[in-house]
Amino acid sequence: MKIIILGAGQVGSSVAHNLASEANDITVVDQNLALLRRLAEQVDLRTVQGYAAHPEVLIQAGIEDADMILAVTNSDETNMVACQVAWTLFRTHTKIARVRSLSFTNYPELFGRETIPIDVLISPEQLVTDYVSRMIEIPGTLQVLDFAEGRVRLVAVKAVAGGPLVGHQLKTLYEHLPDVECRVAAIYRQGEEAIQPEGTTVIEAGDEVFFIAAKEQIARVMSELRKRERPYHNILISGGGNIGRRLALFAQDHYHVKLIEKNRERAKRLSETLEKTIVLEGSGADETLLLEENIDSIDVFCAVSNDEEANILSAMLAKRMGARKVMALINRASYVDLIESGPIDVAISPQQATIGSLLTHVRRGDVVMVHSLRRGAAEAIEAVAHGDYRSSKVVGRSIEEIRLPKGTTIAAIVRDERVLIAQRSLRILDGDHVILFLLDKKRIHEVEGLFAVSATFFL
Repeated sequence: MKIIILGAGQVGSSVAHNLASEANDITVVDQNLALLRRLAEQVDLRTVQGYAAHPEVLIQAGIEDADMILAVTNSDETNMVACQVAWTLFRTHTKIARVRSLSFTNYPELFGRETIPIDVLISPEQLVTDYVSRMIEIPGTLQVLDFAEGRVRLVAVKAVAGGPLVGHQLKTLYEHLPDVECRVAAIYRQGEEAIQPEGTTVIEAGDEVFFIAAKEQIARVMSELRKRERPYHNILISGGGNIGRRLALFAQDHYHVKLIEKNRERAKRLSETLEKTIVLEGSGADETLLLEENIDSIDVFCAVSNDEEANILSAMLAKRMGARKVMALINRASYVDLIESGPIDVAISPQQATIGSLLTHVRRGDVVMVHSLRRGAAEAIEAVAHGDYRSSKVVGRSIEEIRLPKGTTIAAIVRDERVLIAQRSLRILDGDHVILFLLDKKRIHEVEGLFAVSATFFL
């Protein structure tokens, strides 16, 4: 697939790394030559220096026969104009743009074939807000991912000594919960070692376990891996930017929320718009302020300012002072690697959240959802099976008959409104939504090939 990425910043670079590794033809456009040179040294792709919305720059990048344009510069206006130019002059098939400002996204009628021709709007701030809100809803989780419009969830949780399943074989889970439909999709041990689960696999304390189940069964499965946690009530947000404000808007109707913002004018504006949130002027790394706000009674501390170093320091301080769970917004992958084994419970990566959303539209075949996991090394995808026994490699076959790539697990099938957890004898039908976990993302093309339909079958 020929893809043009506009913007070589953190999101653009992360997307380029992911897509270039999958044999796509990638060109990156940016005004910053130093960024382009650094990216070209790391990844096999083309670069073009210039203003992303100018037609002559897009022509130089190869827009005339591009399959897709990803406009992810730091300017909403540039992204929107670039998509307009790509459609009006070159009829580019797929146009995806990052649009961050609520001043635009609050008016969906702005976007359409006859107005601003953007096929997919990406808002990293909203994606991060959704990501964090799901973890707040389910205490004790490291990650919560939705499939099939929320009917199925893939949950990551750390196994803790004392959990009924810890120290026992995985098949014990199904003996303890015979009436619960669930499937363990992957286990990560000691931070990096990936284990494809079998019935005889023994769960150890500290294992990061990914399992899939219907939404209403998540709490019961988690109780096998760790002591069930009490619900969250008190939330403290450090940083009143786009993400902090959106988080407060989500949480203030269900939790007791405080927000710390160091900029006086912004804090004043937030106090006027967030009616149910207590807004404080100050720094999230101010020990005195945290003591005054009873940090030891805070259930969730979210550091989501634009300064990732400040986020790391304030989250570490909050944890040391007694906050129950701490999260920090971190952009650099190298920082994520450093802190994952430390006191910070969850490192929030806007890039990974954004990449998963973008990959949904890049994957071949009928892929309706992609979640990028483990800093891009693994993926969970939701693909729709089409065809019949002759035209498809999956339809009409039981799961045990399907030759899955190494490290790939079919975790569940959604058929109409029913959630069917994968069993070896379960047969896939035309129209089923199949949820797969890939330990090795490099196998994605083999998975796409499984769901491709032969030319003799017409949808």
